[in-house]
Amino acid sequence: MPQKIKVAYICVHNSCRSQMAEAISKLMAADNVEAYSAGTEIKPQINQDAVEVIKEIYGVDMNTTQRSKLLSDIPPVDVVITMGCNVKCPILPCKYREDWGLDDPTGKDKHEFIKTAQIIEQKVMDLKNRINDLW
Repeated sequence: MPQKIKVAYICVHNSCRSQMAEAISKLMAADNVEAYSAGTEIKPQINQDAVEVIKEIYGVDMNTTQRSKLLSDIPPVDVVITMGCNVKCPILPCKYREDWGLDDPTGKDKHEFIKTAQIIEQKVMDLKNRINDLW
C-alpha cells in the first residue's frame, strides 16, 4: 500500500474552516490522506458553531478529536491547502499548494456554516480524486 499523502489545511487562527477540513478529510479521505490543520495563531477552542455543524452533519465531535494547532505543531507535509485567509496566508513548506478561497462563516448564521462544510466536502473529495496525479 502506498504511503498516505500528508495534507495540511492552514489558516491564520486554525479555529474554523481549517478544522472543518481536517475533520471531513479524516472521515472521507483517510484511505490515502493523512490530514492536519494548523495556523500562525491559535484560539483557546475551536469555533463552537463549526463544532456543532460538523457533529450534526458528520457525527464527529471536533471538541474531542481535534485542537487548535500552530504550524510548528504538525509534521512536515506534502500538500498545503490554504482556506482563503483574505490576509497574508501562512507559509508552510510543501510539494504542492492550492488556495480554496473560502469565506469565513464566523459570526454568521448556521446556514453559512453548513454551506461552508458542504463546499469543503466537495473540495476534499476532488482533492482525494486528484491526489495521486499531483506527483
